[in-house]
Amino acid sequence: MKRIVLVIIICAFVFSCNEKPKYQPRNVSKVEIKILLEDSLLNVRAIEIDKDGIGFATSNGEIGGETYSFLNDGNIVAKSIQLKHDSIIPNFRSLAFTNKGGYLLSISFLALLYKVSKDSIKLVYKETHPKAFYDSMDFWNDQEGIAIGDPTDDCMSIIITRDGGNTWDKLSCDDLPKAKKGEAAFAASDTNIAIVGEHTWVATGGIASRVLYSADKGKTWDVFETPIVQGKETTGMYSIDFYNEKIGFAVGGDYTQPDNNTANKIRTTNGGKTWELVAENKNPGYRSCVQFVPNGKGKELVALGFKGIDYSNDFGVSWKHLSDEGFYTIRFLNDSIAYAAGNGRISKLIFK
Repeated sequence: MKRIVLVIIICAFVFSCNEKPKYQPRNVSKVEIKILLEDSLLNVRAIEIDKDGIGFATSNGEIGGETYSFLNDGNIVAKSIQLKHDSIIPNFRSLAFTNKGGYLLSISFLALLYKVSKDSIKLVYKETHPKAFYDSMDFWNDQEGIAIGDPTDDCMSIIITRDGGNTWDKLSCDDLPKAKKGEAAFAASDTNIAIVGEHTWVATGGIASRVLYSADKGKTWDVFETPIVQGKETTGMYSIDFYNEKIGFAVGGDYTQPDNNTANKIRTTNGGKTWELVAENKNPGYRSCVQFVPNGKGKELVALGFKGIDYSNDFGVSWKHLSDEGFYTIRFLNDSIAYAAGNGRISKLIFK
Protein backbone atom coordinates (compact mmCIF):
# COMPACT_ATOMS: atom_id res chain seq x y z
CA MET A 1 0.00 0.00 0.00
CA LYS A 2 2.83 2.36 0.89
CA ARG A 3 4.47 1.64 -2.48
CA ILE A 4 1.24 2.49 -4.31
CA VAL A 5 0.92 5.79 -2.46
CA LEU A 6 4.56 6.60 -3.17
CA VAL A 7 4.10 5.88 -6.89
CA ILE A 8 1.03 8.15 -7.01
CA ILE A 9 2.95 10.96 -5.30
CA ILE A 10 5.92 10.60 -7.66
CA CYS A 11 3.67 10.54 -10.75
CA ALA A 12 1.79 13.60 -9.58
CA PHE A 13 5.07 15.42 -9.01
CA VAL A 14 6.45 14.46 -12.42
CA PHE A 15 3.33 15.51 -14.31
CA SER A 16 3.06 18.79 -12.40
CA CYS A 17 6.65 19.61 -13.26
CA ASN A 18 5.98 18.95 -16.93
CA GLU A 19 3.00 21.31 -16.99
CA LYS A 20 3.75 24.73 -18.38
CA PRO A 21 3.05 27.51 -15.88
CA LYS A 22 -0.02 29.54 -16.75
CA TYR A 23 0.59 33.04 -18.01
CA GLN A 24 0.08 35.60 -15.30
CA PRO A 25 -0.63 39.03 -16.79
CA ARG A 26 0.87 42.06 -15.12
CA ASN A 27 -1.20 44.36 -12.99
CA VAL A 28 -0.20 47.79 -14.28
CA SER A 29 -1.37 50.39 -11.78
CA LYS A 30 0.01 53.66 -13.13
CA VAL A 31 1.59 55.38 -16.09
CA GLU A 32 4.37 57.96 -15.95
CA ILE A 33 4.08 60.59 -18.67
CA LYS A 34 7.15 62.50 -19.89
CA ILE A 35 6.50 65.30 -22.37
CA LEU A 36 9.03 65.15 -25.21
CA LEU A 37 7.72 67.85 -27.51
CA GLU A 38 5.14 70.48 -26.63
CA ASP A 39 3.68 73.19 -28.83
CA SER A 40 0.21 74.70 -28.81
CA LEU A 41 0.15 74.47 -32.63
CA LEU A 42 1.14 70.81 -32.65
CA ASN A 43 -1.54 68.33 -33.72
CA VAL A 44 -0.29 64.79 -34.28
CA ARG A 45 -2.30 61.69 -35.16
CA ALA A 46 0.48 59.85 -37.03
CA ILE A 47 3.53 58.47 -35.24
CA GLU A 48 5.70 55.40 -35.78
CA ILE A 49 8.74 53.88 -34.09
CA ASP A 50 11.42 51.60 -35.42
CA LYS A 51 14.98 50.58 -34.55
CA ASP A 52 16.24 54.10 -35.20
CA GLY A 53 13.69 56.13 -33.27
CA ILE A 54 10.38 57.89 -33.50
CA GLY A 55 8.86 59.70 -36.44
CA PHE A 56 5.82 61.93 -36.56
CA ALA A 57 3.71 63.82 -39.05
CA THR A 58 1.41 66.73 -38.22
CA SER A 59 -1.84 68.24 -39.43
CA ASN A 60 0.03 71.28 -40.75
CA GLY A 61 2.38 69.41 -43.07
CA GLU A 62 5.37 69.02 -40.79
CA ILE A 63 7.36 65.82 -40.46
CA GLY A 64 10.03 65.15 -37.89
CA GLY A 65 11.56 62.75 -35.44
CA GLU A 66 14.48 61.89 -33.26
CA THR A 67 16.48 58.91 -32.03
CA TYR A 68 15.88 57.06 -28.79
CA SER A 69 19.08 58.43 -27.29
CA PHE A 70 17.56 61.90 -27.42
CA LEU A 71 14.14 60.65 -26.35
CA ASN A 72 15.52 58.91 -23.30
CA ASP A 73 17.42 62.01 -22.25
CA GLY A 74 14.47 64.37 -22.44
CA ASN A 75 12.65 66.48 -24.98
CA ILE A 76 12.70 65.83 -28.70
CA VAL A 77 14.98 68.14 -30.63
CA ALA A 78 12.54 68.11 -33.53
CA LYS A 79 14.15 67.95 -36.94
CA SER A 80 10.97 69.02 -38.64
CA ILE A 81 10.45 69.73 -42.32
CA GLN A 82 7.50 71.69 -43.67
CA LEU A 83 6.01 70.16 -46.80
CA LYS A 84 3.83 71.92 -49.37
CA HIS A 85 2.34 70.91 -52.67
CA ASP A 86 2.07 74.12 -54.64
CA SER A 87 0.22 76.27 -52.11
CA ILE A 88 -1.47 73.30 -50.36
CA ILE A 89 -0.26 72.33 -46.88
CA PRO A 90 -1.00 68.62 -46.45
CA ASN A 91 -2.84 67.41 -43.36
CA PHE A 92 -0.97 64.20 -42.52
CA ARG A 93 -2.88 61.49 -40.66
CA SER A 94 -0.92 58.42 -41.81
CA LEU A 95 2.73 57.45 -41.43
CA ALA A 96 4.56 54.16 -42.04
CA PHE A 97 8.16 52.97 -41.84
CA THR A 98 9.97 50.21 -43.72
CA ASN A 99 13.64 49.48 -44.26
CA LYS A 100 13.28 51.36 -47.56
CA GLY A 101 12.09 54.64 -46.02
CA GLY A 102 9.15 56.48 -44.55
CA TYR A 103 5.74 57.08 -46.13
CA LEU A 104 3.35 59.97 -45.46
CA LEU A 105 -0.26 60.26 -46.54
CA SER A 106 -2.59 63.24 -46.24
CA ILE A 107 -6.35 63.48 -45.94
CA SER A 108 -8.81 65.67 -47.83
CA PHE A 109 -9.73 66.09 -51.51
CA LEU A 110 -6.09 66.32 -52.60
CA ALA A 111 -4.60 63.07 -51.29
CA LEU A 112 -0.80 63.26 -51.29
CA LEU A 113 1.47 60.28 -50.57
CA TYR A 114 5.19 60.94 -50.11
CA LYS A 115 8.12 58.56 -49.91
CA VAL A 116 10.88 59.89 -47.65
CA SER A 117 14.45 58.61 -47.65
CA LYS A 118 17.73 60.02 -46.39
CA ASP A 119 18.36 61.64 -49.73
CA SER A 120 14.94 62.68 -51.00
CA ILE A 121 11.27 63.41 -50.44
CA LYS A 122 9.25 62.23 -53.43
CA LEU A 123 5.55 62.52 -54.20
CA VAL A 124 4.61 59.00 -55.32
CA TYR A 125 0.79 59.16 -55.43
CA LYS A 126 -1.81 61.88 -55.84
CA GLU A 127 -5.59 61.65 -55.96
CA THR A 128 -7.82 64.62 -56.71
CA HIS A 129 -11.29 63.10 -56.39
CA PRO A 130 -13.56 65.48 -54.42
CA LYS A 131 -14.49 62.63 -52.05
CA ALA A 132 -10.90 61.45 -51.50
CA PHE A 133 -10.09 61.10 -47.80
CA TYR A 134 -7.42 58.62 -46.75
CA ASP A 135 -7.38 57.44 -43.15
CA SER A 136 -4.59 54.93 -42.51
CA MET A 137 -1.56 53.20 -44.01
CA ASP A 138 0.55 50.13 -43.19
CA PHE A 139 3.03 47.73 -44.83
CA TRP A 140 3.24 43.95 -45.03
CA ASN A 141 6.96 44.08 -45.82
CA ASP A 142 9.52 46.38 -47.45
CA GLN A 143 7.92 46.01 -50.87
CA GLU A 144 4.18 45.78 -50.25
CA GLY A 145 1.94 48.26 -48.49
CA ILE A 146 -1.67 49.39 -48.24
CA ALA A 147 -3.61 52.56 -47.48
CA ILE A 148 -7.35 52.86 -46.96
CA GLY A 149 -9.76 55.75 -47.28
CA ASP A 150 -13.41 56.73 -47.50
CA PRO A 151 -15.43 55.61 -50.55
CA THR A 152 -15.19 57.66 -53.73
CA ASP A 153 -17.49 55.20 -55.53
CA ASP A 154 -19.41 52.30 -53.99
CA CYS A 155 -16.53 50.71 -52.05
CA MET A 156 -13.85 51.76 -49.60
CA SER A 157 -10.82 53.36 -51.27
CA ILE A 158 -7.83 51.01 -51.11
CA ILE A 159 -4.47 51.70 -52.72
CA ILE A 160 -1.62 49.18 -52.78
CA THR A 161 2.07 49.23 -53.64
CA ARG A 162 4.08 46.16 -54.67
CA ASP A 163 7.35 47.94 -55.51
CA GLY A 164 8.55 49.48 -52.27
CA GLY A 165 6.19 52.45 -52.31
CA ASN A 166 7.36 53.91 -55.62
CA THR A 167 4.00 53.41 -57.33
CA TRP A 168 0.50 52.85 -55.95
CA ASP A 169 -2.59 51.41 -57.63
CA LYS A 170 -6.18 51.88 -56.55
CA LEU A 171 -8.23 48.69 -56.34
CA SER A 172 -11.36 48.48 -58.43
CA CYS A 173 -14.69 48.26 -56.64
CA ASP A 174 -15.22 45.08 -58.66
CA ASP A 175 -12.57 43.48 -56.41
CA LEU A 176 -13.84 44.83 -53.08
CA PRO A 177 -16.93 44.42 -50.90
CA LYS A 178 -19.55 47.05 -51.65
CA ALA A 179 -19.76 49.79 -49.04
CA LYS A 180 -22.99 50.27 -47.16
CA LYS A 181 -24.71 53.65 -47.13
CA GLY A 182 -22.79 55.99 -44.83
CA GLU A 183 -19.87 53.57 -44.34
CA ALA A 184 -16.47 55.27 -44.23
CA ALA A 185 -13.53 55.38 -41.78
CA PHE A 186 -11.93 57.71 -39.25
CA ALA A 187 -8.52 59.37 -39.60
CA ALA A 188 -8.21 59.56 -35.82
CA SER A 189 -5.11 57.53 -34.93
CA ASP A 190 -3.72 55.82 -38.07
CA THR A 191 -4.82 52.46 -36.66
CA ASN A 192 -7.69 51.49 -38.97
CA ILE A 193 -5.49 48.73 -40.44
CA ALA A 194 -4.07 45.71 -38.61
CA ILE A 195 -1.57 43.35 -40.24
CA VAL A 196 -0.27 39.97 -39.06
CA GLY A 197 1.82 38.19 -41.67
CA GLU A 198 -0.24 38.18 -44.88
CA HIS A 199 -3.49 38.75 -42.97
CA THR A 200 -5.05 42.22 -43.07
CA TRP A 201 -8.02 43.71 -41.25
CA VAL A 202 -9.52 47.11 -42.07
CA ALA A 203 -11.96 48.81 -39.67
CA THR A 204 -14.69 50.96 -41.14
CA GLY A 205 -17.00 53.30 -39.28
CA GLY A 206 -19.90 55.68 -39.54
CA ILE A 207 -23.49 54.70 -40.23
CA ALA A 208 -22.13 51.19 -40.89
CA SER A 209 -19.04 49.80 -39.13
CA ARG A 210 -17.59 46.53 -40.43
CA VAL A 211 -14.27 44.72 -40.85
CA LEU A 212 -12.81 44.14 -44.32
CA TYR A 213 -10.49 41.14 -44.32
CA SER A 214 -7.82 39.84 -46.70
CA ALA A 215 -5.81 36.65 -46.16
CA ASP A 216 -3.46 37.29 -49.09
CA LYS A 217 -2.07 40.83 -48.75
CA GLY A 218 -4.96 42.57 -50.43
CA LYS A 219 -5.51 40.33 -53.45
CA THR A 220 -8.93 39.08 -52.33
CA TRP A 221 -11.34 40.45 -49.74
CA ASP A 222 -14.17 39.43 -47.46
CA VAL A 223 -16.24 41.50 -45.04
CA PHE A 224 -17.48 40.77 -41.50
CA GLU A 225 -20.25 42.42 -39.52
CA THR A 226 -19.61 43.81 -36.01
CA PRO A 227 -21.86 44.64 -33.03
CA ILE A 228 -20.11 47.95 -32.31
CA VAL A 229 -22.28 51.07 -32.02
CA GLN A 230 -23.18 52.47 -35.44
CA GLY A 231 -25.91 54.38 -37.19
CA LYS A 232 -24.46 57.91 -37.11
CA GLU A 233 -21.62 59.49 -39.08
CA THR A 234 -19.63 59.80 -35.84
CA THR A 235 -20.09 56.23 -34.55
CA GLY A 236 -18.26 52.97 -35.09
CA MET A 237 -14.73 51.59 -34.88
CA TYR A 238 -11.93 54.13 -34.69
CA SER A 239 -9.09 51.67 -34.11
CA ILE A 240 -8.31 47.97 -34.54
CA ASP A 241 -5.39 45.77 -33.51
CA PHE A 242 -4.54 42.06 -33.72
CA TYR A 243 -2.18 40.18 -31.42
CA ASN A 244 -1.94 37.20 -33.76
CA GLU A 245 -3.96 35.67 -36.61
CA LYS A 246 -6.91 34.94 -34.30
CA ILE A 247 -7.00 37.41 -31.42
CA GLY A 248 -8.15 40.96 -32.17
CA PHE A 249 -9.69 43.97 -30.48
CA ALA A 250 -11.34 47.18 -31.66
CA VAL A 251 -12.51 50.34 -29.93
CA GLY A 252 -14.48 53.42 -30.86
CA GLY A 253 -17.84 54.83 -29.94
CA ASP A 254 -19.00 58.35 -30.69
CA TYR A 255 -16.51 61.17 -30.21
CA THR A 256 -19.38 63.66 -29.81
CA GLN A 257 -20.52 61.65 -26.75
CA PRO A 258 -17.16 60.57 -25.30
CA ASP A 259 -18.53 59.39 -21.93
CA ASN A 260 -20.95 56.93 -23.54
CA ASN A 261 -19.57 53.42 -22.94
CA THR A 262 -22.31 51.44 -24.69
CA ALA A 263 -21.21 48.99 -27.41
CA ASN A 264 -17.85 50.67 -28.03
CA LYS A 265 -15.42 47.81 -27.31
CA ILE A 266 -15.39 44.52 -29.25
CA ARG A 267 -13.12 41.48 -29.53
CA THR A 268 -12.62 38.39 -31.66
CA THR A 269 -10.90 35.04 -31.16
CA ASN A 270 -11.46 33.63 -34.66
CA GLY A 271 -9.60 36.07 -36.87
CA GLY A 272 -12.41 38.60 -37.13
CA LYS A 273 -15.12 36.33 -38.51
CA THR A 274 -17.28 37.07 -35.47
CA TRP A 275 -17.06 39.76 -32.81
CA GLU A 276 -18.50 40.15 -29.35
CA LEU A 277 -19.14 43.17 -27.17
CA VAL A 278 -17.01 43.36 -24.05
CA ALA A 279 -17.13 45.58 -20.94
CA GLU A 280 -20.60 46.64 -22.04
CA ASN A 281 -21.80 49.83 -20.30
CA LYS A 282 -18.50 50.00 -18.45
CA ASN A 283 -15.69 52.51 -18.90
CA PRO A 284 -13.79 53.49 -20.89
CA GLY A 285 -16.10 55.37 -23.20
CA TYR A 286 -15.00 56.65 -26.59
CA ARG A 287 -11.36 55.90 -27.39
CA SER A 288 -9.53 56.64 -30.64
CA CYS A 289 -6.73 54.06 -30.38
CA VAL A 290 -6.19 50.58 -28.97
CA GLN A 291 -2.98 48.52 -29.00
CA PHE A 292 -2.04 45.13 -27.62
CA VAL A 293 0.86 45.32 -25.19
CA PRO A 294 3.86 43.42 -26.61
CA ASN A 295 4.46 40.01 -24.99
CA GLY A 296 1.12 40.27 -23.20
CA LYS A 297 -0.22 36.97 -24.65
CA GLY A 298 -3.21 38.81 -26.11
CA LYS A 299 -4.45 39.71 -22.64
CA GLU A 300 -2.95 43.15 -22.08
CA LEU A 301 -4.38 46.18 -23.90
CA VAL A 302 -4.04 49.94 -23.73
CA ALA A 303 -6.77 52.20 -25.10
CA LEU A 304 -6.56 55.97 -25.18
CA GLY A 305 -8.26 59.06 -26.51
CA PHE A 306 -8.73 62.70 -25.63
CA LYS A 307 -10.42 61.62 -22.38
CA GLY A 308 -7.48 59.61 -21.05
CA ILE A 309 -5.55 56.34 -20.89
CA ASP A 310 -6.93 52.94 -19.83
CA TYR A 311 -5.40 49.48 -19.32
CA SER A 312 -6.79 45.94 -19.36
CA ASN A 313 -5.03 42.70 -18.44
CA ASP A 314 -7.94 40.34 -19.16
CA PHE A 315 -8.59 40.86 -22.88
CA GLY A 316 -10.87 43.81 -22.32
CA VAL A 317 -13.24 42.38 -19.72
CA SER A 318 -12.22 44.98 -17.15
CA TRP A 319 -10.29 48.24 -17.42
CA LYS A 320 -8.25 50.44 -15.12
CA HIS A 321 -8.19 54.17 -15.76
CA LEU A 322 -4.54 55.24 -15.55
CA SER A 323 -4.66 58.93 -16.51
CA ASP A 324 -6.92 61.76 -17.62
CA GLU A 325 -4.19 63.01 -19.97
CA GLY A 326 -5.55 63.02 -23.48
CA PHE A 327 -3.86 61.63 -26.61
CA TYR A 328 -4.95 60.52 -30.07
CA THR A 329 -2.60 57.63 -30.81
CA ILE A 330 0.02 55.34 -29.23
CA ARG A 331 2.83 52.99 -30.33
CA PHE A 332 4.73 50.56 -28.08
CA LEU A 333 8.51 50.27 -28.01
CA ASN A 334 8.35 47.30 -25.60
CA ASP A 335 5.99 46.01 -22.93
CA SER A 336 6.62 48.94 -20.60
CA ILE A 337 7.45 51.94 -22.82
CA ALA A 338 5.28 53.57 -25.46
CA TYR A 339 5.07 56.89 -27.29
CA ALA A 340 1.83 58.79 -27.62
CA ALA A 341 0.80 61.88 -29.54
CA GLY A 342 -2.13 64.21 -29.55
CA ASN A 343 -3.13 67.83 -29.45
CA GLY A 344 -0.14 69.94 -28.45
CA ARG A 345 2.37 67.28 -27.48
CA ILE A 346 4.25 64.04 -28.01
CA SER A 347 5.03 62.08 -24.86
CA LYS A 348 6.83 59.01 -23.58
CA LEU A 349 4.64 56.72 -21.51
CA ILE A 350 6.12 54.38 -18.93
CA PHE A 351 3.72 51.74 -17.61
CA LYS A 352 4.39 50.50 -14.08
